[in-house]
Amino acid sequence: MKLYPNRKRQRGVAAVEAALLLPLLMLLLFGMIDAARALQASIIMTNIGREGANLVARGNGDLDASSQDIIYALMASAPPLDVNSQGMIYITRVMGVAGNGATRSVVLDQYRWDDAARSLGVRKSGYKPVSKVYNCGSWSATTAKCTAFASSNRPTVAVMSGKLDDGEVVYVVETFYRYDMLFSGFASGALSLTDFGPDLYSYTIF
Repeated sequence: MKLYPNRKRQRGVAAVEAALLLPLLMLLLFGMIDAARALQASIIMTNIGREGANLVARGNGDLDASSQDIIYALMASAPPLDVNSQGMIYITRVMGVAGNGATRSVVLDQYRWDDAARSLGVRKSGYKPVSKVYNCGSWSATTAKCTAFASSNRPTVAVMSGKLDDGEVVYVVETFYRYDMLFSGFASGALSLTDFGPDLYSYTIF
């Protein structure tokens, strides 16, 4: 009389277990791949923002003429990301203004990636997420500068509010990237992949 279980039965049980576990393992694998891709994209855009703030702060201050050249140079260093279709940069100049015993932060000017000379930025991709510093409602088609307010009535923003001295100027560079997941919105029963997007975002103040 044999005391060992049937080996064919063991192999069948193992095959069933593998079939049941495979979807979960594949879900975990694709989730890890997406997380790694999102982390890579976030690091690249954060570094671009830091370098952009550095370049703008060290420039001659004439952003009407130089903003698109600076942004173009930054985006050219962004591969493997498809920033021409899925990237956006805002550059906002903010100044501290003292009054009534407190200092508030006001927007001096704001620029976005809308490169008329190279047909890049908004005019190529149509991608224009809302700036979290200041939501401009009107833009110049030639300089990509916000034209939504007059120089005598500058909007107050929360960035560095109460922390800037009167007349102190800082530059805020915001980077956005529309991250596409491999399996966006994937779900199977109680299992699903978390969405990282749609917009990865970072900002640097210099």
